[in-house]
Order: sequence, then C-alpha cells, then structure tokens
Amino acid sequence: MFRRSKTDAAPPTTVEKADGKGRPTPSRKEAEAAARARAKAPRTRKEQAAAQRSARGESSRQMRQAMKTGDERYLPTRDKGPVKRFIRDWIDSRFSFVELLVPLLILTMALGYSGNARLMGIGNGLMFGIILLVVVDIFMLRFRLRRELARRFPDAPTKGTTYYAVMRSLQMKFMRMPKPQVKIGQQLPDTYR
Repeated sequence: MFRRSKTDAAPPTTVEKADGKGRPTPSRKEAEAAARARAKAPRTRKEQAAAQRSARGESSRQMRQAMKTGDERYLPTRDKGPVKRFIRDWIDSRFSFVELLVPLLILTMALGYSGNARLMGIGNGLMFGIILLVVVDIFMLRFRLRRELARRFPDAPTKGTTYYAVMRSLQMKFMRMPKPQVKIGQQLPDTYR
C-alpha cells in the first residue's frame, strides 16, 4: 500500500465562488480565539471606562442625529411611538402665540426702560395681553389635541400627552427637539402607525 508523506501532500486550494465570502472558513481554534477576544472583559478600570465612554459617545451621536432627522429607532423613550410623532407634527403644523412672545418681550423691555410712565404702562399691558393669549392658546390646544387623539388613536393611552404637547408648544419652533418635520399649515397624514 502506498502512503503519502506530509511533504508530498498538495497544498489546499481555495476556490472562490462568485457569491462566496471571499476568504477561507476559519478553523475551530481560530474561531474560538476570536470569540474569546470579543467576549473578554476589560482587565483594568481604565480599559472599562474607555469602553463605556466609547459606547456612550456612539449612543449620544446616534441620538443627536435622530433628534435632527426624527429617526424613531434612536429617539429617547419619551419621544417614541406614533402618538408622540403625531403630537409633534400637530404642534409644529399650527401657529402658536409663543412665537410672538420673544419679540414682544424685547419691545416691552424697550418700553419699560424708556422712562416714560405712559410707555411703560403700554408695555405692561402688552405683556399681560400676550401672556393671556398664550394661556388661552394652551387651553384650546389641550381640548383640540384630546379630540384629535380620540379620533386618530381611540385605543392608545393618552396619559402624559397633554404635558408633552404643552411643553413642545411653549418652545420656539427653531429650538424644538426632535426638529420639526412639518411646516406651519401643512396637512397631516391620516395614519401614524
């Protein structure tokens, strides 16, 4: 019987398929070593802190990007879901008196520092008037939002939705996070599933 020696053995050839992975399958020993290396916990506190910092940085980057684009996968829990997305779009599509608040505050301050008692009275009246308009707007927002949520999401829980909507409406539009995805007056879709 004829035996081949180890030196006579033909080297293994790798045949690459058109749809193959392009590299040979690792041996069991190599695969186990790679798995151990991936599962190895950091040995020192310094390595552990570096790993956590890197993971936090990546998570924060994804969340910041999601806040700009509205990507549901990486949004914080308080902003996730079709109900919250509808509330954001509904608030962003309507005009709010809060948009006028900052310019009127500046005007009121200018009138207050003028030294003229009559102008200061006009400034104070203007300020109280706009605050009253904002309060009325918030109450109207609450009732309209409840009606819209009951119509669009009859089975969804609405706990906390009013607070979420009011807090979003009290911010200037360019400062809202997640960034507004609709324009003022834009028609909203009927379904948010």
